[in-house]
Amino acid sequence: MKTNNNLTTLFMCLLLSLSFSAFAQLNLPRGSQQATVSQRVGISDVSITYSRPSVNGREVWGKLVPYGMNNLGFGTATEAPWRAGANENTTITFSHNAKLEGNPIKAGTYGLHIEVKDENNATIILSHDANAWGSFYYDASHDVLRADVVTKTAAHKELLTYEFTNVQPKATTASLFWEKKEIPFKVEFDVTDIVLNDFRDKSIGNTGFIRQNWENMARFSLNNGGDLKEALGWIDGAIAGNFYSQKTFNNLAIKGQILNKLGKTQDYAKLMDEAAGMANKNQLNTLGYQMLGAKDYDRALKYFKLNIANNPTDANSYDSLGECYKTMGDKKNAIKYLKKSLSLNPPANVKANSEKLLAELEAS
Repeated sequence: MKTNNNLTTLFMCLLLSLSFSAFAQLNLPRGSQQATVSQRVGISDVSITYSRPSVNGREVWGKLVPYGMNNLGFGTATEAPWRAGANENTTITFSHNAKLEGNPIKAGTYGLHIEVKDENNATIILSHDANAWGSFYYDASHDVLRADVVTKTAAHKELLTYEFTNVQPKATTASLFWEKKEIPFKVEFDVTDIVLNDFRDKSIGNTGFIRQNWENMARFSLNNGGDLKEALGWIDGAIAGNFYSQKTFNNLAIKGQILNKLGKTQDYAKLMDEAAGMANKNQLNTLGYQMLGAKDYDRALKYFKLNIANNPTDANSYDSLGECYKTMGDKKNAIKYLKKSLSLNPPANVKANSEKLLAELEAS
């Protein structure tokens, strides 16, 4: 039977297409296996996904990873950095806007390359091209960020490894370790701004229905360099005027600290007196120490004495009053109340503090 040549050609092309498609979708183990490492900073995440070649007895720096920018002999790039791993692009992802070595970078995923310049210096390169194969198609015009770093000598690492070290409240160091070299770079997040923006976005939903959320964010803003006037508005809403409001010792104490930081010391002192009238034993004790730290000795004494009046058999209340007198330089009353604390069979931590303070006083 005569075959239609056009139909035969179409059929053969279809078979080839299906064959190549099946081949492309094979999922087989690789020599350089893939890994992802992540670190949270504040409420933000930075993660690096990479493939892990081994040293395998090879000379790495300056040989396997040549110094400078190079023509890799494949792809379109005539001058390419190292792909900072194996196989596909090494990628780095930031959940929020960040800084890398002090340079701003927007949230997103980027191709991570490294130009190893010499034995001691390297340049971190972030590219918009996050889905390329290695650096073979590297295009410098697609760079988002370049940052020079100093490399370090490290213990031998057979498999290329990324680790997050020196984790701090607002920053971390990401380091590539391979053979006997470390290539570190610092990643920072504006944690205060990110946290407050997150709350601002969520406060119009279910999050905003809960009084304690407003209190916690006012406190966070107070303690982390936020807008104090905004924080004052949040805590005022928690205290009165909104459907979730309720005046408590905690929110009065937070408001008092905000007022004090704003320089409204008289308003602060008046509010603390109101808070003291609502305080339990532990809260009143804490309030006394706050006044002691602020050198408002009259209020510190008043709060510690009120605690004793409310709790006449509590050893810790006498210990705190004794410490207050010691701080004020009143040795006689300090000794009197510290001995009273010890006479009430105090718990171990209170006993240790009273004995320590007494020893200091008797030695002076």
